[in-house]
Amino acid sequence: MPDAAVASQGSTPGVTPDASALPGRLLPDTAAVDGAGRLAIGGCDAHDLVERFGTPLFVYDEAHLRARCGEARRAFPDGVAYATKAFLCRGMARLAHDEGLALDVATGGELHVALAAGVPADRLVFHGNNKSDAELLAALEAGVGRIVVDSFDELDRLDRLAPGRGARPSVLLRLTPGVEAHTHEFVRTGQVDSKFGFGLAAGDAAAAVQRARRSDAVNLVGVHIHIGSQVFVADFFHQAVEVLAPFVAPLHLDEFSVGGGLGVAYVAGEEAPTIAEWGACVTDACAAAGIHGRITGEPGRAIVATAAVTLYRVGTIKEIPGIRTYVSVDGGMSDNPRPVLYGSGYETFLPRATFAPRPRVVTVVGKHCESGDVLVRDGRVPEDLAVGDLLATPVTGAYGHSMGSNYNKVPRPAVVFVAGGEARLVVRRETNDDLLRLDL
Repeated sequence: MPDAAVASQGSTPGVTPDASALPGRLLPDTAAVDGAGRLAIGGCDAHDLVERFGTPLFVYDEAHLRARCGEARRAFPDGVAYATKAFLCRGMARLAHDEGLALDVATGGELHVALAAGVPADRLVFHGNNKSDAELLAALEAGVGRIVVDSFDELDRLDRLAPGRGARPSVLLRLTPGVEAHTHEFVRTGQVDSKFGFGLAAGDAAAAVQRARRSDAVNLVGVHIHIGSQVFVADFFHQAVEVLAPFVAPLHLDEFSVGGGLGVAYVAGEEAPTIAEWGACVTDACAAAGIHGRITGEPGRAIVATAAVTLYRVGTIKEIPGIRTYVSVDGGMSDNPRPVLYGSGYETFLPRATFAPRPRVVTVVGKHCESGDVLVRDGRVPEDLAVGDLLATPVTGAYGHSMGSNYNKVPRPAVVFVAGGEARLVVRRETNDDLLRLDL
């Protein structure tokens, strides 16, 4: 929890903060709350930001982003890549690169954005379970640092495409260890039944190693795993290392990447390991299991999620006595589809009364023509919530902007980075004319 937030939440001697108040640890590092309860991030007042940039608005704490990049760099001193699928724009790509991280890209589009941001190609790791010829050619011609190979078909494509295009590409083989992380079924990736990677138990992993080592088109430098996303238990990574060690250690490859997937707390009561704790768990497990060489990781959510809040404007309040109160805001599933996709939980609060008691339970919904357009099913707010209020959801820095859409032809929100009392626009708000750009 930020120091300023701690002071604001419990500044009266002998008074215990209301149990319904927003947990300050869910706010970005530089969040500060004045005596009236107004929220500022990066020295910028939330209400002032909305006056300037409108709503909905993603507000990212730049100092928070840089601090987590530094933590990741220290946790994986052999090499760490930011998983851009969590949140990517040119501003974020530049920031991660400036902080010494490589970038993990999973499509030709992500590759294009990273290169357009000025990130050197040799600082990119290219993922994807179904890379097209065009995507592989773009990666080869750019000279990406690593290609993570996901299938025998991809090895065939590289055998056909890579010769004559410069140096042999360095590749990692993605393995599925058969470890099921306790997370939502849609984001589990390390189990036997997965679209990703070469299975260990079925013998595909061993066959892939032999196949890659025979190839004159690629240079096999390591293996990669990813057991899932939003993983709260560090021991699952330890289990994956233990399962893989008898296979990986004798290969004496240069690199072992544990991928990403570290979870973050979204609501009161959730706890997650820090990036430092995760890195120590992985490093210790590899040392104990005899896996040597470079140990690398690919955090995404853990770097960006808590760095941001989303600001909305309340448009309607509909009370159904004895059933529910609906609070409609000017965004919805188009800027945060995680509640619809995964049933994900979020907190909600009013930036004018950040740590005020929140005794009133409401359902925060968006403006889309879907009954399922729910942002926070059982959100807590102060009793005096009113139409026109700013309403915020914290921990929205990952998989909101990146998974957003134009459903119902709603323009996508703006994204601002704040630091030192200054706000800079890194993604402008879409206009209605933007919605026509691709129409013929």
